[in-house]
Amino acid sequence: MRLSKNFVLSEITRSNTATRLGISNEPSKKHLASMQVLITELIQPMRDALGPIRISSGYRSPQLNRAIGGSSKSQHCKGQALDLQFWKDGQMRNQEIYQWVLKSGLQFDQMINEFDFAWIHISLKKENNRKQVLEAYKDKDGDTAYKIADIVTII
Repeated sequence: MRLSKNFVLSEITRSNTATRLGISNEPSKKHLASMQVLITELIQPMRDALGPIRISSGYRSPQLNRAIGGSSKSQHCKGQALDLQFWKDGQMRNQEIYQWVLKSGLQFDQMINEFDFAWIHISLKKENNRKQVLEAYKDKDGDTAYKIADIVTII
């Protein structure tokens, strides 16, 4: 199923873990509608501006989310979030995604610089988007923690 000019549903629901464990990762109609909003209003414009974007993690069924140890509040389970990577000239340039989103003026709910730009988590809801910009890091116990990003140093 095509969601936009450059994105299809299978790349958003693809999961090696789901395949390996025999877990269904099919979204409901409600989740599919949320994915359509995310793709058409944010990800396709990003792709048009930057070039090919790799979706490293997309929709997660609740069972898949539990299997990978995801947060019970994950927007991935609602069809509202994607983890992205951007490669250009053989180099990962995820910071360009981050900068583009901040400069674009487009709506987003949450954008997370995951572990010094290893990937970018981005979400979009149909309404009441927070435009929250965070950084993920490992705390002293090795657990993932988040802090408000200092976007002034990033742009």
